[in-house]
Amino acid sequence: QVQLVESGGGLVQAGGSLRLSCVASGRSFSSSNMGWFRQAPGKEREFVAAISRSGSTTVYADSVKGRFTISRDNAKNTVYLQMSSLKPEDAAVYYCAAESGLVYITRDRNKYDYWGQGTQVTVSS
Repeated sequence: QVQLVESGGGLVQAGGSLRLSCVASGRSFSSSNMGWFRQAPGKEREFVAAISRSGSTTVYADSVKGRFTISRDNAKNTVYLQMSSLKPEDAAVYYCAAESGLVYITRDRNKYDYWGQGTQVTVSS
């Protein structure tokens, strides 16, 4: 089992920045690929970014590429999502997720085994 707890969400003006954190407990964090997803009201949960176990490989949704950065600190069992140049369309509940069965990182939310409870990000225009 893996427990994931997100934090760092809030209200920010368009163009502003936020950093989300996700702390993992319950099993070896370093053996899990980690992802961030988001879900806006009335929409499906969508992929945002993912990072490999070592942190050496990352992948981003086209909509956030160049504005968001995913990183991890295995010593702190934490994955981060630095969000910059935020837009109103970035507003959503953001979830972190863990996946440990694949060699490669994936955008497919169905491949992730464990999910946090989510943190709300609101962007005012």
